[in-house]
Amino acid sequence: MNGAPMRPKSFYWIGAIALLWNMFGVLAFLGQVMLGPEVLAEMPEAERALYENVPAWAMAAYAVAVFAGALGCLLLLLGKALARPLLILSLAGVLVQNYHSYVVADTIAVMGVGVVAFSAVVVLIGIFLILFANSARRHGWIR
Repeated sequence: MNGAPMRPKSFYWIGAIALLWNMFGVLAFLGQVMLGPEVLAEMPEAERALYENVPAWAMAAYAVAVFAGALGCLLLLLGKALARPLLILSLAGVLVQNYHSYVVADTIAVMGVGVVAFSAVVVLIGIFLILFANSARRHGWIR
């Protein structure tokens, strides 16, 4: 470990769960990108319009959120300090994506208020991961 302090088991558990969480995000992104016309045709019109009218900047923010988050968690587990800026970038992507969803696209009207709770959980996990990376850096677990 190159003289780094011993990482507690909780560090690895949190990192592994966070990586798994972010990999689910990557899968969700890929699923949305690859939605075929047959799947879109089965959706209610308002929901289909949400998926069909996502601007490139919002999809880019989504991609940044999930891929930076996954890479950040992987680097965290590997003990690399680059994890922290990637996790910050990931949270920024989430916030831009949420701006599109709730300010530009009025997703609540189509999907219901429950979607806000999920978005709030995503933001809170993003904040937690940044704080966790900060703590790991202070403890010398990442360099």
